[in-house]
Amino acid sequence: MMKKKHFERRHLVELLMKTIMRIALIIVASSLGLILWTIISRGLPSLTWDMVTQIPKGGYYMGKEGGILNAIIGSIYLASGGTLIAIILSLPIALYLQAYAQDSKWGDYVRLSLDVLWGIPSIVYGAFGFALMIMLGMRASLLAGIIALALVELPIMTRAMDEVIRRMPKDLEHAALALGSTKFEVAVRVVTRQMLPGIITGVLLAFGRGIGDVASVLFTAGYTDRIPTSLMNPTASLPLAVFFQLGSPYPEVRERGYAAALILTIIVLFVSFASRWLASRLSKYSVK
Repeated sequence: MMKKKHFERRHLVELLMKTIMRIALIIVASSLGLILWTIISRGLPSLTWDMVTQIPKGGYYMGKEGGILNAIIGSIYLASGGTLIAIILSLPIALYLQAYAQDSKWGDYVRLSLDVLWGIPSIVYGAFGFALMIMLGMRASLLAGIIALALVELPIMTRAMDEVIRRMPKDLEHAALALGSTKFEVAVRVVTRQMLPGIITGVLLAFGRGIGDVASVLFTAGYTDRIPTSLMNPTASLPLAVFFQLGSPYPEVRERGYAAALILTIIVLFVSFASRWLASRLSKYSVK
């Protein structure tokens, strides 16, 4: 009798948890669908070829001709530069945690620090970058925006790489060490190649976060209607273009803001799908 009651209770708990998970899945999927529907329905009618091939002309923010090519290119410059710097810093940190501080207190402290940095709002990074600019005598520029975005992406990318690397089969690492390889050689030649799909996924996801971030570049990158030709020039970005246009009193400009948001959403979705596709392609060459 007791066993029967215990079995029924476990069955009810399992049924309850499955119901909660299904509801959560429906909420997430519905939220994504609602966001996409709103952006597409409001932005697609205003999306024109001129918007993606021209820079703003005189009176663009009052409803006249022009486009947001400067913001598209500026966002790609900012996210690409920030991601490149973050890769240069993140990969050595992740490999060090795997090879030399895997189960140490120092490694736990570094991971905790990265988690804290991950949780810091990006506006704080923007304020820090702004203070650093003043200290160095810099002005708002592409370089300052890249540095701020690199700081935002660094903990995201490092923790993603660290979690991926920690899933590597231990037997593979032990076999390499048994053959006489050093920990550094194992980290570079074995770990990096084996976990390349996950590393690339982490890089592309961090790139997607960088291209959509607005707070960190608000004070550091500035805004301009021109395409930057130097690292010291200010640059526009798509999130700021969306913000400025949606805050306009002109209905035509607000509709263009939704079109700019649609362009940004398409870029982020493309990066997300590309990361999944690359991961599935490269995983064929990984040892299971």
